[in-house]
Formats: sequence, C-alpha cells, structure tokens
Amino acid sequence: MQIHSAIADLRAALHQRGRVVFVPTMGNLHAGHISLMQQARAHGDTVVASIFVNRLQFGPNEDFDKYPRTFQADCDKLAAAGVDVLFAPTEADLYPEPQEYFIEPPAIQNVLDGEFRPGHFRGVATVVGKLFNCVQPQAALFGKKDYQQLMIIRNMARQLALPIAIVGGETVRADDGLALSSRNGYLSATERAEAPRLYRELNRLRDAIRGGATDLARLEREATESLDRAGWKTDYVAIRRQADLAVPDGVNAPLVALAASRLGATRLIDNIEI
Repeated sequence: MQIHSAIADLRAALHQRGRVVFVPTMGNLHAGHISLMQQARAHGDTVVASIFVNRLQFGPNEDFDKYPRTFQADCDKLAAAGVDVLFAPTEADLYPEPQEYFIEPPAIQNVLDGEFRPGHFRGVATVVGKLFNCVQPQAALFGKKDYQQLMIIRNMARQLALPIAIVGGETVRADDGLALSSRNGYLSATERAEAPRLYRELNRLRDAIRGGATDLARLEREATESLDRAGWKTDYVAIRRQADLAVPDGVNAPLVALAASRLGATRLIDNIEI
C-alpha cells in the first residue's frame, strides 16, 4: 500500500490507475470502516482511503484534541483490507492557508444532528469537497450510520455536477446491535453494556410502524422518554422521510428513524431504515 501526504504526490500516484474509488475516514478504524474498504473494490480498479481528522467539523467544545489517532494500526488494517493507496495529509497539506472558502449546505444542515452541532456539516462538506478534488475519484463510499452526512454529500455531488458516484455502505454492528463507531471507545464497561438500548429503541419504532402505528410524534416522544429514564440525555429521536429527511405526512413513503443521545460523556448516533 502506498502512503502519500502531499497532494501532488497523490495525484501522480493515481495517474492512469483506472477507475478510482475513495473512502474518506478520520482514522481510528474499526470493522465498519474496513467493510467499506472491502465494498469499494467492487466499484473501481484502485481503492484509495484517506485519514484526516478535520478540525473544521468539530465545534469549540467537541473532542477534536482527544479524538483517537491510531495511525500505524490503521495502516496495518488498510493494507490487510487490500487498499491500494492511503492519502494521509497533514493540516499543512490540506489547509496550507486559512480556509476562507466553504461549501455551505442548504437548510438540511441545521436540523437533526446539525441543530446540536452548528457548523458541523459545513465543515464536513468543505473537507469532503477538498478531498474529492485531491483524489479525483469516480466513486466514493460513505457509511449509512452517518445518514444525514451521506444525504448531504450525495446531494452536494448531484447539485455541483461532480462526476462521482456516491455509494452508501450498510451500518456494521456488534453482536448486540451497537453500531460500530470510533467513539464507542470512550464508553466505560457499564456504559458499553447499556449502549445497545439505542438500537433497540429504533427497532421498536420500526416494528410499531410496520404494525400500523401512525402517530409518529408519540412514537418519537416515547422512545426519547424511554432512553432518558435509563439515564441517557437525548438530543433527538426522529422519524423522517428517507428521500430528504423531511417530516413525513404519513407512513406510506420510505422512512428512516434516527437518534442521537448521550450516554455519560459519549454522544452516540444511530438510525434504521423503515
């Protein structure tokens, strides 16, 4: 596996490498990331991963400084997964001067996760746009666990006419249902045992809707109250349309149930399509 930090070196390495498929990450890789790398092979000739902890998408009181950085272990996992090229820029490589131009997503950036993380999706869209320009892939994979992020990137690529197919990868879960996440490492043993409750609540919502329930606001409220009674601090439980994350006017369209809640000091997110 080749490793490059400079943009010019990366582009030279990818010259005439066929169809390039790209999987961006912030490192601290787990089985969910590796699943995306393995899926990527079906979409191109050359698989490129990136590792970059993007300061722009962290709020002032978030975990940028303590975000786990496990570069050598990540490299070993990527090489074992068959990744061809790793792009691992430093901040000086990717932001050689203060970033004054940004990609500003539409109003969707301010709901759900965006309501609780102001500016987050602006930072995500900007760094992904910049990484796309560096790698110049024909396809890119993003995990469905970050459902709102996937939708924003997909819409960005479509509206900006980027020649990149955006592919959503299914969420990878532990045996007890917890969605794999780099932030799971922050959980204590007691919190880790409690964490699958989030997925169970989403399953309960799905089952209720499949069983004929139509009062979505009541289902959201009950799930929030159930989590909070168990000691969580819930930002939102929401049932939205898959197509645009708008509030549905019924249960006939494909839906997605999304949740974000804090367990101790760790904020967990998850979703389930209906």
